[in-house]
Amino acid sequence: MDHEKFMAEALKEAEKAALQGEVPVGAVVVYNGEIIGRGHNLRETFSDPTAHAEIVALKEAASKLKNWQLKDCTLYVTVEPCPMCAGAIYQARIKTLVYGAPDLKAGAVDTLFDLVRNPRLNHRVEVISGVLAAEASKIITDFFREKRNRGKF
Repeated sequence: MDHEKFMAEALKEAEKAALQGEVPVGAVVVYNGEIIGRGHNLRETFSDPTAHAEIVALKEAASKLKNWQLKDCTLYVTVEPCPMCAGAIYQARIKTLVYGAPDLKAGAVDTLFDLVRNPRLNHRVEVISGVLAAEASKIITDFFREKRNRGKF
């Protein structure tokens, strides 16, 4: 599978989030080489703490497949998932997770925890990290730099 191609699509979703004033994280779900779910952060827009890019993309994919089990799907996300999203990835039975930049404050796949490959769980997710990491890191860094410069933090 062309990981950079699909991560570029997730980065487009992150850019949409930034334009809406949302933390710029984007995600896409791929099944049989086709994107079946897209998402970007919408927490501010919907006043919903669960409206992370991954959750939005997973819901769209499950709706499209009419099945909550996404066991033959790959999820691409620009930033390492948080504990909530890692739990949703596990629950959705995602086969492969591909992410860009690590999340040093909330990463629940490699950085702080490893919720998706825990041997005590009945499903483990294959993880590929660092795909277009520099680009994913830059969009986040630029977003928060701009917010600080405008005095929003």
